[in-house]
Amino acid sequence: MAVSVLIVDDSAFFRRRLTELIAGCPELRVAGTASNGQEAIEQARALRPDVITMDYEMPVMDGITALRAIMAEQPTPVLMFSSLTYEGARVTLEALEAGAVDFLPKNLAEISGSAEALRSRLGEKLLAIARGGRQRDRRSLRPPESAPAATAPLPARRRWQKPPRVVVIGASTGGPVALQQMLMPLPAGYPVPLLLVQHMPASFTPAFAERLDSLCRIRVREARDGDVLEPGLALVAPGGRQLLISRGNRVRVLPGDERLTYRPSVDVSFAAAASTHGAGALGVVLTGMGSDGCEGARVLKQAGATVWAQDEASSVIYGMPMAVARAGLADEILSLAALRDRLAAFADSAAPVRP
Repeated sequence: MAVSVLIVDDSAFFRRRLTELIAGCPELRVAGTASNGQEAIEQARALRPDVITMDYEMPVMDGITALRAIMAEQPTPVLMFSSLTYEGARVTLEALEAGAVDFLPKNLAEISGSAEALRSRLGEKLLAIARGGRQRDRRSLRPPESAPAATAPLPARRRWQKPPRVVVIGASTGGPVALQQMLMPLPAGYPVPLLLVQHMPASFTPAFAERLDSLCRIRVREARDGDVLEPGLALVAPGGRQLLISRGNRVRVLPGDERLTYRPSVDVSFAAAASTHGAGALGVVLTGMGSDGCEGARVLKQAGATVWAQDEASSVIYGMPMAVARAGLADEILSLAALRDRLAAFADSAAPVRP
């Protein structure tokens, strides 16, 4: 059965264009459209779509207000469309915290231009978040005793005698909220430097870093070339670029190679951490589409480092961590809450460990 989509946007052109694009995806169908947030709530109630595309700036009722109402009444996977501006990034991050699953930049030039690449990207996103929603629904109905076993045998748990020298966390779909939940409990005197590699456009990462910094006790900011790793500091990989570690515990921010699918790439940052910190590195793979981080996790393991992966039940999209788990590269497969607690436990060390 085709995945049903409700399109919500105040622009008739945008609604028509999305309808045309979705019509070209055999696994999708347009269930209906709405031109403002109030109509979106009514249409969601009447049509019960599998997934909703939502603009945030609309008359009568804005997208964030409509999103919160829909999530309160009948939670439905929502894909937000956002402008490529600082304000657009700020509102999108608010939408993700309110329950939206993912977002796409609202680029009118791209929407008006060639359809094939956009149709593929839009279709992939809609199908992934709709299927993720269905999987979460099935998991909520599953009796505890029927929970699936781990997909790969796990090595013995590593007992940390002291904190790792660096923690590199990679994420994609569902990552902004997951990272927020992981970092907020960390104390200001946290003894480990962190690198955050979140798939996100270049115009979004400054607002993302600022939001985390305002919510967390540790310091968070977007990485700059030449930064030094510091305990209690989390550096966010800039969108469209690659984040590496060089000798002297300095961060390198390099132009994104067009041959690489992801910019920033978890694989690239994991490999750099393996090269500079070896067994002292900890790689964490969170929720996300695709398999970015799997090959980097392999390099980390070859260097004697430790890899943790988020489990299926707590992932928004079980793609990236599943790839690591199925390859047998995860030392542990843990819920988001358990990952948060394990990360916070490093603060119990007697003294900070300088990188």
